[in-house]
Amino acid sequence: MRPLLVDLETAWRGGQNQALLLLKGLHARGHEPELVAAKGSALGERAAASGVPVHLVSRGLLRLPAAWKIRELLRKRRFHLVHANEAHAVSAAWLARAHRLAPFLVSRRVGYPIGKSRLARARYAAAARIIANSKWVADQAAASGAQSEKLTVVYEGTEIPPLFSHEQRQRARARWGMAGDAPLLGCVGVLLPDKGQEWLIRSLAQLRKEIPGAKLLLAGDGPCRPKLEALAQQLGVAGAVLFPGFVRDVESVYAALDVFLLPSFFEALNNSLLAAMAYEIPSIAFNRGALGEIIENEGSGLLVSGPDVQQICDAVTRILRDRGLAERLGKAGRRRVEENFSADHMVEGMIRVYREALSESQPRP
Repeated sequence: MRPLLVDLETAWRGGQNQALLLLKGLHARGHEPELVAAKGSALGERAAASGVPVHLVSRGLLRLPAAWKIRELLRKRRFHLVHANEAHAVSAAWLARAHRLAPFLVSRRVGYPIGKSRLARARYAAAARIIANSKWVADQAAASGAQSEKLTVVYEGTEIPPLFSHEQRQRARARWGMAGDAPLLGCVGVLLPDKGQEWLIRSLAQLRKEIPGAKLLLAGDGPCRPKLEALAQQLGVAGAVLFPGFVRDVESVYAALDVFLLPSFFEALNNSLLAAMAYEIPSIAFNRGALGEIIENEGSGLLVSGPDVQQICDAVTRILRDRGLAERLGKAGRRRVEENFSADHMVEGMIRVYREALSESQPRP
């Protein structure tokens, strides 16, 4: 099978990580995927380094350069289908009239309603499949007008890593200035209002009244960083909240953590949470969006209702003071990811959807 994947994002975020895992997984299974990517994009560079053919284009001029490249590739070569991995790619592929030349598939990773304009509706109406990364996203898309028969769910996945050794953990803790057994809480993600990191800082300020050595590591960057730094200063915990910015070797973050927290209000799914659970880090998340599809409360992690400082502190304290609970949640979390959210499961799910779309596009006798 030769799918053409299109992704025009320049930054490296969860969707681009999934695209790379998909491209590598398809290639490893003997398929021949190719990628249309933006010049200078992290995905384009990493896909090329992994041996996937990459066609680089400008993102400018209303996505027209990308549309021209997609149409040229479809006319000159035999691609079995076109898969748009994000919103800019959807626009470019639709402008290329890709749906007239091959089955056109669209990934959807956000819970926001599909736009009501004729242009927005036309792009999704042209898709043979709309691939939601969670049941919650599929429900949101259907509620805003997407055709239910075109919607299918393929959960995003993460590679299942080896567990950290004691030495790796000690080196990571030393890197972040953690001494002795002082607990380190952490979150990995872009610093945005809907990601809720301020509630972790507020919770840390209360938690340190009982556990003075506790610290918080917020790995990632974004427009909320100055506000979050000011909040930490205001609450008297500036020295206990670490802001390292974007951490390229993010494994050094996970290796140091005692508890992973995801205080997101509006999450379609979350690769950082999946990674933390895969590393057997006991995890806590807001019961918002699709996060309840990942964590089974009291089974593979803990869910709290939302921005409630007392609930967050109580959940963290339970894990820190009960090693048996922490170990049980960590092991169950890794098992949950292995069985439902691995990269292999995601790739196999995508192949299934590809084959269904191809089968339906064939003329029937």
